[in-house]
Amino acid sequence: MNLFNRLKQKIEGKNKKIVFPEGLDIRIIKAVAKLGQEHLIQPILLGNSEQIEKIAYDHNVNLKNVNIIDPEQYPVDKHNQMVESLVKRRNGKTSHERAEKWLQNYNYFGTMLVYMGLADGMVSGATQSTGATVLPALQIIKTKPGIKRVSGAFILQKHGERYIFADCAINITLDADTMAEVAIESANTAKMFDLDPKIAMLSFSTKGSAKGDMVTKVVEATKKVREEQPDLSVDGELQFDAALVPSVAKTKAPNSKVAGHSNVFVFPDLQSGNIGYKIAQRLGGFEALGPILQGLNQPVSDLSRGCNSDDVYKVAMINAIQSL
Repeated sequence: MNLFNRLKQKIEGKNKKIVFPEGLDIRIIKAVAKLGQEHLIQPILLGNSEQIEKIAYDHNVNLKNVNIIDPEQYPVDKHNQMVESLVKRRNGKTSHERAEKWLQNYNYFGTMLVYMGLADGMVSGATQSTGATVLPALQIIKTKPGIKRVSGAFILQKHGERYIFADCAINITLDADTMAEVAIESANTAKMFDLDPKIAMLSFSTKGSAKGDMVTKVVEATKKVREEQPDLSVDGELQFDAALVPSVAKTKAPNSKVAGHSNVFVFPDLQSGNIGYKIAQRLGGFEALGPILQGLNQPVSDLSRGCNSDDVYKVAMINAIQSL
């Protein structure tokens, strides 16, 4: 059974409500229609209902099982409650006037639906930058206790192979503490998708083959993961080939229990992570799903602006899984 058939089994009947702020985008409309028809989630589209329904009609899409909310026509009492909840959440950092302005932005409106328990998760980013999706989540939903950074993981899959790559979307730089944090959160993501995590802490060095501050950081991060989560299988510093290829691992890291069969790859910075997953996607032919935002109190998923409706469909299922 493939990954998404398993995900469907997990979320069927859970009636998870997922909000989509970009309700006028046909990719979103097609995806939520399919999700609603299959009763996998209860989709909430944000936008003007007449405009949404016209786009759906023009593309022969049935929105029978999709809830449409127009933030500009939201009942006054519910709107006021949302404003008050936002001001309170911001704890003096945001005035009523600023909260009103924020809620004119559909990402903020959707994030508040999640925060207030009116939706279980949010999927956005098909027409906007990652920052436009992540900032409201950081300001309102915030990170889990003890988590300093949100990070972005991708699932790379092809012909039964499946890997987690992180951080490939959010943090430009990582120190040892935050790299360790990304590793632990990525292990949790792997478990969510039925992977037994074997974590490779990546570097341009394997077991002391090169020296430098960047290598030392990865070594220290590996130690921190072992201290905080001694049950996790983790090793580093490892070059990518040593982490993935058994024959290379025998030569470069013969005593490693992770080298040669890693399935969670933690990159030392955003530049290498983002380049790495795109090489695997474009040259290696892997399907790349994500980024899956890790470390938030409630699930928010960021889409690529180059996504298609099938990508939206799959990311929405991942978002629902995160809310279980």
